[in-house]
Amino acid sequence: MSAPAQQSAPTATASAPTQIRRSRRRAGGSSASRGSTILVTGILVVVAVYFLMPVYWVIVAATKTTQDLFATNGFWFSSDFALLSNVRQVLTYGDGIFVRWFLNSMFYAGVGALLATYFAAAAGYALAKYQFRGREAVFGVVLGGVLVPGTATALPLFLLFSKLGFTNSYWSVLLPSLVSPFGLFLCRIYAEATVDDALLEAARIDGASEIRIFHAVGLHVLTPALVTVFLFQLVGIWNNYFLPLVMLSDENLYPITLGLNNWLSQVDRLPEFYQLTTGGVLLSVIPLAIAMIVLQRYWRGGLTEGSVK
Repeated sequence: MSAPAQQSAPTATASAPTQIRRSRRRAGGSSASRGSTILVTGILVVVAVYFLMPVYWVIVAATKTTQDLFATNGFWFSSDFALLSNVRQVLTYGDGIFVRWFLNSMFYAGVGALLATYFAAAAGYALAKYQFRGREAVFGVVLGGVLVPGTATALPLFLLFSKLGFTNSYWSVLLPSLVSPFGLFLCRIYAEATVDDALLEAARIDGASEIRIFHAVGLHVLTPALVTVFLFQLVGIWNNYFLPLVMLSDENLYPITLGLNNWLSQVDRLPEFYQLTTGGVLLSVIPLAIAMIVLQRYWRGGLTEGSVK
Protein backbone atom coordinates (compact mmCIF):
# COMPACT_ATOMS: atom_id res chain seq x y z
CA MET A 1 0.00 0.00 0.00
CA SER A 2 3.00 2.32 0.49
CA ALA A 3 4.40 1.85 -3.06
CA PRO A 4 1.87 4.07 -4.87
CA ALA A 5 2.44 6.81 -2.35
CA GLN A 6 6.20 6.60 -2.94
CA GLN A 7 5.69 6.78 -6.75
CA SER A 8 3.42 9.82 -6.59
CA ALA A 9 5.90 11.83 -4.57
CA PRO A 10 8.39 12.44 -7.46
CA THR A 11 5.49 13.39 -9.70
CA ALA A 12 4.30 16.00 -7.25
CA THR A 13 7.87 17.20 -6.80
CA ALA A 14 8.39 17.47 -10.58
CA SER A 15 5.15 19.39 -11.12
CA ALA A 16 5.99 22.03 -8.52
CA PRO A 17 8.60 23.88 -10.68
CA THR A 18 6.16 23.85 -13.59
CA GLN A 19 3.46 25.45 -11.47
CA ILE A 20 5.95 28.04 -10.25
CA ARG A 21 6.95 28.92 -13.83
CA ARG A 22 3.31 29.21 -14.85
CA SER A 23 2.53 31.49 -11.92
CA ARG A 24 5.54 33.64 -12.79
CA ARG A 25 4.40 33.90 -16.43
CA ARG A 26 0.93 34.86 -15.28
CA ALA A 27 2.37 37.47 -12.94
CA GLY A 28 4.60 38.84 -15.72
CA GLY A 29 1.65 38.89 -18.14
CA SER A 30 -0.58 40.68 -15.67
CA SER A 31 2.17 43.24 -15.02
CA ALA A 32 2.59 43.88 -18.74
CA SER A 33 -1.16 44.10 -19.17
CA ARG A 34 -1.39 46.54 -16.27
CA GLY A 35 1.40 48.65 -17.76
CA SER A 36 -0.31 48.73 -21.17
CA THR A 37 -3.57 49.75 -19.56
CA ILE A 38 -1.91 52.60 -17.70
CA LEU A 39 -0.15 53.77 -20.88
CA VAL A 40 -3.31 53.68 -23.01
CA THR A 41 -5.32 55.40 -20.29
CA GLY A 42 -2.70 58.14 -19.99
CA ILE A 43 -2.72 58.72 -23.75
CA LEU A 44 -6.53 58.89 -23.80
CA VAL A 45 -6.52 61.38 -20.93
CA VAL A 46 -4.05 63.61 -22.79
CA VAL A 47 -6.15 63.42 -25.96
CA ALA A 48 -9.35 64.18 -24.03
CA VAL A 49 -7.74 67.21 -22.38
CA TYR A 50 -6.46 68.39 -25.77
CA PHE A 51 -9.95 68.31 -27.29
CA LEU A 52 -11.86 69.56 -24.25
CA MET A 53 -9.56 72.46 -23.43
CA PRO A 54 -10.94 74.75 -26.19
CA VAL A 55 -14.48 74.02 -24.98
CA TYR A 56 -13.46 74.86 -21.43
CA TRP A 57 -11.85 78.10 -22.63
CA VAL A 58 -15.04 79.09 -24.48
CA ILE A 59 -17.12 78.49 -21.35
CA VAL A 60 -14.75 80.61 -19.25
CA ALA A 61 -14.46 83.37 -21.85
CA ALA A 62 -18.24 83.59 -22.23
CA THR A 63 -18.52 84.56 -18.55
CA LYS A 64 -16.23 87.60 -18.84
CA THR A 65 -16.55 91.17 -19.99
CA THR A 66 -14.23 92.48 -22.69
CA GLN A 67 -11.95 94.07 -20.08
CA ASP A 68 -11.72 90.89 -17.99
CA LEU A 69 -11.15 88.80 -21.10
CA PHE A 70 -7.71 90.39 -21.52
CA ALA A 71 -6.95 91.41 -17.92
CA THR A 72 -7.49 88.04 -16.20
CA ASN A 73 -6.25 84.48 -16.56
CA GLY A 74 -7.73 83.00 -19.73
CA PHE A 75 -8.36 79.63 -18.10
CA TRP A 76 -10.09 80.84 -14.94
CA PHE A 77 -13.21 82.80 -14.15
CA SER A 78 -13.13 86.46 -13.17
CA SER A 79 -14.82 88.00 -10.17
CA ASP A 80 -17.42 89.63 -12.42
CA PHE A 81 -19.55 86.72 -13.67
CA ALA A 82 -21.20 88.15 -16.79
CA LEU A 83 -22.54 85.02 -18.52
CA LEU A 84 -26.21 85.97 -18.38
CA SER A 85 -25.44 89.52 -19.47
CA ASN A 86 -23.37 88.29 -22.41
CA VAL A 87 -26.03 85.81 -23.52
CA ARG A 88 -28.69 88.52 -23.31
CA GLN A 89 -26.58 90.82 -25.48
CA VAL A 90 -26.01 88.05 -28.02
CA LEU A 91 -29.72 87.32 -28.32
CA THR A 92 -30.83 90.96 -28.53
CA TYR A 93 -28.06 92.60 -30.60
CA GLY A 94 -29.11 93.78 -34.04
CA ASP A 95 -32.80 93.05 -33.46
CA GLY A 96 -32.00 89.44 -32.63
CA ILE A 97 -29.92 88.68 -35.71
CA PHE A 98 -28.13 85.87 -33.86
CA VAL A 99 -31.45 84.06 -33.37
CA ARG A 100 -31.98 84.32 -37.13
CA TRP A 101 -28.52 82.85 -37.76
CA PHE A 102 -29.21 80.08 -35.27
CA LEU A 103 -32.48 79.15 -36.98
CA ASN A 104 -30.77 79.25 -40.36
CA SER A 105 -28.13 76.81 -39.14
CA MET A 106 -30.84 74.58 -37.68
CA PHE A 107 -32.58 74.57 -41.07
CA TYR A 108 -29.42 73.97 -43.11
CA ALA A 109 -28.05 71.29 -40.80
CA GLY A 110 -31.30 69.62 -39.76
CA VAL A 111 -33.02 69.38 -43.14
CA GLY A 112 -29.77 68.85 -45.02
CA ALA A 113 -28.58 66.05 -42.73
CA LEU A 114 -31.98 64.32 -42.72
CA LEU A 115 -32.38 64.32 -46.52
CA ALA A 116 -28.72 63.48 -47.11
CA THR A 117 -29.04 60.49 -44.79
CA TYR A 118 -32.15 59.25 -46.61
CA PHE A 119 -30.56 59.61 -50.05
CA ALA A 120 -27.36 57.90 -48.87
CA ALA A 121 -29.38 55.04 -47.40
CA ALA A 122 -31.39 54.57 -50.61
CA ALA A 123 -28.31 54.65 -52.84
CA GLY A 124 -26.23 52.45 -50.54
CA TYR A 125 -29.05 49.92 -50.23
CA ALA A 126 -29.47 49.78 -54.01
CA LEU A 127 -25.73 49.31 -54.63
CA ALA A 128 -25.59 46.55 -52.02
CA LYS A 129 -28.71 44.54 -52.86
CA TYR A 130 -29.37 45.01 -56.59
CA GLN A 131 -27.29 43.62 -59.41
CA PHE A 132 -27.03 45.90 -62.45
CA ARG A 133 -24.46 46.85 -65.05
CA GLY A 134 -22.02 49.53 -63.95
CA ARG A 135 -22.68 49.09 -60.25
CA GLU A 136 -19.01 48.96 -59.30
CA ALA A 137 -18.22 51.89 -61.59
CA VAL A 138 -20.84 53.99 -59.80
CA PHE A 139 -19.42 52.97 -56.46
CA GLY A 140 -15.92 53.89 -57.64
CA VAL A 141 -17.11 57.36 -58.63
CA VAL A 142 -18.65 57.73 -55.18
CA LEU A 143 -15.38 56.75 -53.53
CA GLY A 144 -13.66 59.36 -55.67
CA GLY A 145 -16.13 61.92 -54.36
CA VAL A 146 -15.04 61.15 -50.81
CA LEU A 147 -11.52 62.29 -51.71
CA VAL A 148 -12.63 65.68 -53.10
CA PRO A 149 -12.69 68.42 -50.42
CA GLY A 150 -15.71 70.67 -50.23
CA THR A 151 -13.63 73.79 -50.77
CA ALA A 152 -12.60 72.50 -54.21
CA THR A 153 -16.22 72.31 -55.36
CA ALA A 154 -17.44 75.60 -53.85
CA LEU A 155 -16.42 77.82 -56.78
CA PRO A 156 -17.81 75.50 -59.52
CA LEU A 157 -21.05 75.26 -57.55
CA PHE A 158 -21.21 79.05 -57.31
CA LEU A 159 -20.81 79.40 -61.08
CA LEU A 160 -23.46 76.76 -61.69
CA PHE A 161 -25.95 78.19 -59.18
CA SER A 162 -25.40 81.73 -60.48
CA LYS A 163 -26.59 80.59 -63.91
CA LEU A 164 -29.62 78.92 -62.32
CA GLY A 165 -30.38 81.95 -60.14
CA PHE A 166 -29.96 80.06 -56.87
CA THR A 167 -27.14 82.13 -55.35
CA ASN A 168 -27.85 84.17 -52.22
CA SER A 169 -30.75 81.89 -51.29
CA TYR A 170 -31.40 79.00 -48.93
CA TRP A 171 -31.12 76.59 -51.87
CA SER A 172 -27.50 77.55 -52.55
CA VAL A 173 -26.44 76.13 -49.15
CA LEU A 174 -29.05 73.39 -48.77
CA LEU A 175 -28.74 71.60 -52.12
CA PRO A 176 -24.97 70.86 -51.91
CA SER A 177 -25.55 69.53 -48.39
CA LEU A 178 -27.84 66.79 -49.66
CA VAL A 179 -24.92 64.81 -51.10
CA SER A 180 -22.89 62.63 -48.74
CA PRO A 181 -20.39 60.33 -50.53
CA PHE A 182 -19.09 59.02 -47.21
CA GLY A 183 -22.66 58.30 -46.08
CA LEU A 184 -23.37 56.35 -49.26
CA PHE A 185 -20.16 54.37 -48.82
CA LEU A 186 -20.99 53.55 -45.20
CA CYS A 187 -24.59 52.59 -46.00
CA ARG A 188 -23.52 50.22 -48.77
CA ILE A 189 -20.95 48.47 -46.58
CA TYR A 190 -23.40 48.23 -43.70
CA ALA A 191 -26.25 46.97 -45.92
CA GLU A 192 -24.05 44.24 -47.36
CA ALA A 193 -23.14 43.08 -43.85
CA THR A 194 -26.51 43.30 -42.09
CA VAL A 195 -29.44 43.16 -44.54
CA ASP A 196 -30.14 39.47 -45.14
CA ASP A 197 -31.19 38.51 -48.68
CA ALA A 198 -33.50 35.83 -47.25
CA LEU A 199 -35.39 38.53 -45.36
CA LEU A 200 -35.89 40.50 -48.58
CA GLU A 201 -37.04 37.40 -50.45
CA ALA A 202 -39.57 36.67 -47.71
CA ALA A 203 -40.94 40.20 -48.05
CA ARG A 204 -41.21 39.78 -51.83
CA ILE A 205 -43.07 36.50 -51.41
CA ASP A 206 -45.52 38.30 -49.13
CA GLY A 207 -46.23 40.69 -52.03
CA ALA A 208 -44.41 43.78 -50.76
CA SER A 209 -43.09 46.21 -53.37
CA GLU A 210 -39.42 47.13 -53.53
CA ILE A 211 -40.11 50.61 -52.16
CA ARG A 212 -42.05 49.15 -49.24
CA ILE A 213 -39.32 46.60 -48.57
CA PHE A 214 -36.75 49.39 -48.44
CA HIS A 215 -38.79 51.51 -46.03
CA ALA A 216 -40.11 48.70 -43.82
CA VAL A 217 -37.10 46.37 -43.76
CA GLY A 218 -34.04 48.14 -45.13
CA LEU A 219 -34.30 51.36 -43.14
CA HIS A 220 -35.11 49.45 -39.96
CA VAL A 221 -32.00 47.25 -40.25
CA LEU A 222 -29.84 50.21 -41.29
CA THR A 223 -30.87 52.38 -38.33
CA PRO A 224 -27.45 52.41 -36.56
CA ALA A 225 -25.68 53.34 -39.81
CA LEU A 226 -28.31 55.99 -40.59
CA VAL A 227 -27.80 57.65 -37.22
CA THR A 228 -24.06 57.61 -37.83
CA VAL A 229 -24.42 59.26 -41.24
CA PHE A 230 -26.90 61.78 -39.83
CA LEU A 231 -24.53 62.77 -37.04
CA PHE A 232 -21.55 63.21 -39.34
CA GLN A 233 -23.59 65.21 -41.84
CA LEU A 234 -25.16 67.34 -39.10
CA VAL A 235 -21.78 68.32 -37.68
CA GLY A 236 -20.31 68.91 -41.14
CA ILE A 237 -23.13 71.22 -42.29
CA TRP A 238 -23.32 73.05 -38.95
CA ASN A 239 -19.59 73.83 -39.07
CA ASN A 240 -19.54 74.62 -42.79
CA TYR A 241 -18.10 78.06 -43.43
CA PHE A 242 -16.61 78.32 -46.91
CA LEU A 243 -19.70 77.35 -48.92
CA PRO A 244 -21.99 79.95 -47.24
CA LEU A 245 -19.20 82.51 -47.58
CA VAL A 246 -19.14 81.97 -51.35
CA MET A 247 -22.89 81.65 -51.88
CA LEU A 248 -24.48 84.20 -49.53
CA SER A 249 -24.38 87.98 -49.38
CA ASP A 250 -27.57 88.64 -47.42
CA GLU A 251 -26.86 88.78 -43.68
CA ASN A 252 -30.31 87.39 -42.91
CA LEU A 253 -29.39 84.12 -44.66
CA TYR A 254 -26.11 83.61 -42.81
CA PRO A 255 -25.55 80.48 -40.71
CA ILE A 256 -23.93 80.81 -37.30
CA THR A 257 -20.40 80.22 -38.60
CA LEU A 258 -20.57 83.09 -41.07
CA GLY A 259 -22.40 85.40 -38.66
CA LEU A 260 -19.89 84.91 -35.85
CA ASN A 261 -17.01 85.52 -38.24
CA ASN A 262 -18.76 88.74 -39.29
CA TRP A 263 -18.84 89.84 -35.65
CA LEU A 264 -15.22 88.84 -35.12
CA SER A 265 -14.09 90.96 -38.06
CA GLN A 266 -15.40 94.06 -36.25
CA VAL A 267 -13.55 93.67 -32.94
CA ASP A 268 -10.76 96.05 -33.97
CA ARG A 269 -13.29 98.83 -34.44
CA LEU A 270 -15.75 97.83 -31.69
CA PRO A 271 -14.11 95.82 -28.86
CA GLU A 272 -17.50 94.90 -27.36
CA PHE A 273 -17.86 92.37 -30.17
CA TYR A 274 -15.45 90.16 -28.23
CA GLN A 275 -18.23 89.53 -25.70
CA LEU A 276 -20.77 88.92 -28.45
CA THR A 277 -18.46 86.50 -30.27
CA THR A 278 -17.51 84.42 -27.24
CA GLY A 279 -21.11 84.26 -26.06
CA GLY A 280 -22.29 83.31 -29.54
CA VAL A 281 -19.67 80.55 -29.82
CA LEU A 282 -20.86 79.07 -26.52
CA LEU A 283 -24.48 79.02 -27.70
CA SER A 284 -23.48 77.57 -31.07
CA VAL A 285 -21.85 74.45 -29.60
CA ILE A 286 -24.83 73.52 -27.42
CA PRO A 287 -26.88 71.82 -30.21
CA LEU A 288 -23.89 69.75 -31.31
CA ALA A 289 -23.17 68.70 -27.73
CA ILE A 290 -26.80 67.63 -27.28
CA ALA A 291 -26.73 65.68 -30.55
CA MET A 292 -23.51 63.91 -29.58
CA ILE A 293 -24.84 62.95 -26.14
CA VAL A 294 -28.18 61.70 -27.45
CA LEU A 295 -26.86 59.83 -30.50
CA GLN A 296 -23.50 58.55 -29.28
CA ARG A 297 -24.74 55.01 -28.51
CA TYR A 298 -26.18 54.69 -32.01
CA TRP A 299 -23.00 56.24 -33.38
CA ARG A 300 -20.79 53.63 -31.74
CA GLY A 301 -23.09 50.87 -32.91
CA GLY A 302 -23.13 52.17 -36.46
CA LEU A 303 -19.33 52.23 -36.61
CA THR A 304 -18.71 48.76 -35.18
CA GLU A 305 -21.71 46.50 -35.69
CA GLY A 306 -21.18 45.86 -39.37
CA SER A 307 -17.51 45.05 -38.88
CA VAL A 308 -18.17 42.01 -36.68
CA LYS A 309 -20.70 40.30 -38.91
